[in-house]
Amino acid sequence: MSEVPAYIDAAGYAHQPAGSNARIVSLVPSITELLFELGLGAQVVGRTGFCIHPRTPVRNVPKVGGTKDVRLDVLRALRPTHVIVNVDENEYSTVEEIRSDVAQIIVTHPNAPDDNVALFHLLGGIFNARERAEQLASELRRELDACREIIWPCERVLYLIWKKPWMTVAADTYIARTLACVGWQVPTAPGGWAGAARYPEVPDIEAAARDVDRVLLSSEPFMFRERDVAELEEQLDMPVQLVDGEMTSWYGNRAIVGLGYLRRIRGALTLPAGR
Repeated sequence: MSEVPAYIDAAGYAHQPAGSNARIVSLVPSITELLFELGLGAQVVGRTGFCIHPRTPVRNVPKVGGTKDVRLDVLRALRPTHVIVNVDENEYSTVEEIRSDVAQIIVTHPNAPDDNVALFHLLGGIFNARERAEQLASELRRELDACREIIWPCERVLYLIWKKPWMTVAADTYIARTLACVGWQVPTAPGGWAGAARYPEVPDIEAAARDVDRVLLSSEPFMFRERDVAELEEQLDMPVQLVDGEMTSWYGNRAIVGLGYLRRIRGALTLPAGR
């Protein structure tokens, strides 16, 4: 008799395949979207207020608070069999408190677009959606190959995610590795940064801008707008580009369309003629 395979999450925990009666709470916006894409929407019984995709069906899923301020009483009342969390987005102390009530906590931690292949297989394997998971993996590989086929002119960028204070992303982040797929490099230690955090403050925006070729303004978590582009272009006298933050920071199935999005906007901005 063959042994039932176990699926290992990002924290090293083993998970056996779940039955069709699994009750899933997702505390990660991009994972919530991925669960629906895998055909598991009917099993999603809870989500955060930031889980907004897919827009119409997700409205029927009860909210359990935010990614960092989970309402544990509401979560417990939903009687989940599985809770899905993320190393960057959820608080460790909250996850450990949930673990006292829910045995199956699935920890995710993609660090680069390629890591989504393992993520697809992890969730597809646990929740019996292996065929769709492999389809998504194939689609992602095609997008990654399309990025790699182009010789991108290297351009150093300052990717801003917040204003007052200015905040950016370090090179050791999923966002930075996604940007690198189209030749946008986040400097390891640009001028004007505060500390060595993965999402550091930028107390001196002009000093930080001197180390890069372009500033990118993300639409999330701070919703930068065109007026911010105009203000910074005037202040810094350099190119400033507004980008869709969901396309650069959300993983799961969003990474597939995100890479295509980045390829289009980067190509329109910098690729030489004939490419």
